[in-house]
Amino acid sequence: MKLLLDFFPLLVFFVAFKVWDIYVATGVAIAATVAQIAWMMFSRRKVEPMQWLSLALVVVFGGATILLHDATFIKWKPTILYWAFAVVLTFGQLVLRKNFVKSVIGEQLQMPEQGWRVMAWSWTAFFALMGALNLWVAYNFSESTWATFKVFGIFVLMGVFVLGQALFMGRYVKETEEAKAGDS
Repeated sequence: MKLLLDFFPLLVFFVAFKVWDIYVATGVAIAATVAQIAWMMFSRRKVEPMQWLSLALVVVFGGATILLHDATFIKWKPTILYWAFAVVLTFGQLVLRKNFVKSVIGEQLQMPEQGWRVMAWSWTAFFALMGALNLWVAYNFSESTWATFKVFGIFVLMGVFVLGQALFMGRYVKETEEAKAGDS
């Protein structure tokens, strides 16, 4: 259910795009994202900082798209979001000396610091590359191809990356379990 709620704005964007055009789809995406956040607040679910950032970006870039009748703005929205994530992760690692990936999932998984560092930099690189890839698709392919990539391509690439991260973490989880068994 959470996955459906998370992808609700993207799905309605895609349907509206296929039925109407990018401008109607952008308005629908704005409304769907506002509705998503309102529903989460109404049902007393925690709205994550990423969701607030996404709402702000869809309203600002979507609003610019509609007001200026220029699809460039909405096409830049995923890139800005991904690059913001990359910058935050980099800032955390280099300036704050804090690993935000570990902060998010560290209670659910025991791993050596080296593993956490590799994961944080992997996510940083992934977000930076996804932002660049979004722009490449937006500027080198049709609007329809970009919309399909935005909804489905990014989802598949994220899934493949997460699977790779899970395999990477599995190596450390085994080491941690073996170390605990040796302590017994």
